[in-house]
Amino acid sequence: MLAQSRLPSLLLLLPRLRSVAPGLATMSSATGTLTVQQPLNYRAGARVQPADGGQLEEVFEPATGRVLCKLPCSGEKEVDLAVQSAKAAFKIWSQMSGMERCRVMLEAARIIREQREEIATMETINNGKSIFEARVDIDISWQCLEYYAGLAGSLAGEHIQLPGGSFGYTRREPLGVCVGIGAWNYPFQIACWKSGPALACGNAMVYKPSPFTPVSVVRLAEIFTEAGVPKGLFNVVQGGAATGQLLCQHPDVAKISFTGSVPTGMKIMEMAAKGIKPVTLELGGKSPLIIFSDADLENAVKGALMANFLTQGEVCCNGTRVFVERKILDTFTKEVVKRTQKIKIGDPLLEDTRMGALINRPHLNRVQGFIKQAKEQGAEVLCGGDLYVPDDPKLKNGYYMRPCVLGNCKDDMTCVKEEIFGPVMAILPFDTEEEVLERANATKFGLAGGVFTRDIQKAHRVVAALKAGMCFINNYNVSPVELPFGGYKSSGFGRENGRAAIEYYSQLKTVCVEMGDVESAF
Repeated sequence: MLAQSRLPSLLLLLPRLRSVAPGLATMSSATGTLTVQQPLNYRAGARVQPADGGQLEEVFEPATGRVLCKLPCSGEKEVDLAVQSAKAAFKIWSQMSGMERCRVMLEAARIIREQREEIATMETINNGKSIFEARVDIDISWQCLEYYAGLAGSLAGEHIQLPGGSFGYTRREPLGVCVGIGAWNYPFQIACWKSGPALACGNAMVYKPSPFTPVSVVRLAEIFTEAGVPKGLFNVVQGGAATGQLLCQHPDVAKISFTGSVPTGMKIMEMAAKGIKPVTLELGGKSPLIIFSDADLENAVKGALMANFLTQGEVCCNGTRVFVERKILDTFTKEVVKRTQKIKIGDPLLEDTRMGALINRPHLNRVQGFIKQAKEQGAEVLCGGDLYVPDDPKLKNGYYMRPCVLGNCKDDMTCVKEEIFGPVMAILPFDTEEEVLERANATKFGLAGGVFTRDIQKAHRVVAALKAGMCFINNYNVSPVELPFGGYKSSGFGRENGRAAIEYYSQLKTVCVEMGDVESAF
């Protein structure tokens, strides 16, 4: 899925905005001690027990492996109540001026800034990523709401002059109740990426987070209410695939935005097609990162690490196929391996940790399976890839592994073709620009791509040829909210972030005004 924003200034962000809002329950900053506030559904401005909560699903703390909470999955009745609540709030919100919506969204952004440390801690405990990264995720979240607050007051159509003094104009109008379905790698940030443009355009939203990370998005719902949105404008339903299906098939839902896997995205498209509902799909990737021999080696190495090991490698736009021009292959590989071995793994709430725990045991086992298969197919493990057990006894059941660099990789290996979604980098040599572009594009995915070179003409030529929606020159995994984010091919369609997202959360109405008499043929 997603990447960090403004990471070159990451260190500047960390000391800021650490206050906790008064009146909130104090959260222990020690791993393994958080007690989750229940319930985790949110409807009509309050936390509620689902009206027909079914089977309880265990939610785990990745760092320790302990059960964080038990989650009741919302059924048909709860989904309908959430949609109807959003529908009622939409009638109020959609009639407010853009500037009125702007002020409310700016207040929500302010509250998030104020509660940055609390939300980041919550995110780290539920997701397993380092607090170092989680703080940046929260900064990106409030920046997103600020950005779309700024656009809310400027949404406009156009005036078209017609013959005889007549004219036409267009109106950009909201869609209605939108559904957001989030992923577990950036729970709070993805919720802001979807709700920001939706609310700016005048829509309401019912949001379903991943059942693996249900906690922080409820805090976002509370923040929206505190900021002044009509009660019910942003509701949260919890559950897995069955709950998502109920949302997608609900007749009063106008649009669906999904972040997740390709197979699930295909199912959502099928369901949306039956109701003629627009969808935004941000799906998987197996992105190429191309390192030419004339690149600044220091920046190229740092870029490769950023392209592979953020959020334990659980990022859909990661550049996991690292193509390196053969004449610098050995030098580049040695430096990447040396720095990968120095990455600090462990308790994600410690300030010096740079890699926390993977999301859960089944996913950790899946990533380990990819590495085992890579070795069987002839790849060489240059470093890492094994399980990691921290010294702290309370972390012994956490889901940790050492970041892995694979050498001797071939294009037909599974580790090169399939998305692993873990801290596994595959290095592949190349000889010519033409060759590497053909190999880079030989994939069903098209989410992102990157190039490192000092030759600016070559850089622009390469990104123009890459079949990917998000491309980077001399950097990687930088996704400012001002820029559209989305993919080509099986990586999805539609865009999140940037002004372009407005088009996916609104619809255009054409009005034709006759200023003279009707000329009739009858």
